[in-house]
Amino acid sequence: MTSTSVKVLVIEDDRLIRRLLRASLPSRGFTIIEAETGAAGLDVLKSEPLDLIILDLGLPDVNGLGLLRHIRGDFNIPIVVLSYTGSVTTKVEALEGGAADYVTKPFNVDELVARLRVALRHRLQREGAAPVFRNGELMIDLVRHRIMRGPVNVKISPTEFAILRLLVLHAGKVLTHEQILREIWNHTRNIEYLRVYMRQLRKRIEIDPHNPQYIVTVPGVGYQLLTAD
Repeated sequence: MTSTSVKVLVIEDDRLIRRLLRASLPSRGFTIIEAETGAAGLDVLKSEPLDLIILDLGLPDVNGLGLLRHIRGDFNIPIVVLSYTGSVTTKVEALEGGAADYVTKPFNVDELVARLRVALRHRLQREGAAPVFRNGELMIDLVRHRIMRGPVNVKISPTEFAILRLLVLHAGKVLTHEQILREIWNHTRNIEYLRVYMRQLRKRIEIDPHNPQYIVTVPGVGYQLLTAD
């Protein structure tokens, strides 16, 4: 098991497919959020920090390709299409519409997991981050959501990981309170709320949370994840 799971939104109306994913993906390091319709999927997108999306094209309420293009226009989240339609035309439309990959049903779970990890790795590369961040004893694997401090497997919450991931993407740079609040919670209010999460995060990854060597405070401005010299 990883220290905290990759959060995946599954937009799929077939309950048997959802059941299969629910039974097989968590043991491989993924947390599943389910939506039976396109509208329900959009509601989740607006309220949850996500890492990946698995999208069925044959949804009951919307055109799957249209939903794909809509999501890609508003969110920078890799989308892996999962569909019974195996025509070359549909695959090309999906990939040109912004899908990271296209998997045809029926599918092999191990193959799907491999494609999900590749999609996540490509996203990190586009954002300029290495899949694995290291500084001293701290190791953060953004693909497998694994955090190690020396031999210790560090467990953190999904929100804490979202903050840590943001810091890794901008490692060495100072992120303001407002930037972090906007990216994680989509608002710039309540800095104290952010400070609470930072205290918790330091307790988990720092050897001495009161004398941090990884996440440092820039007084009055924000936070910085230090890189190795």
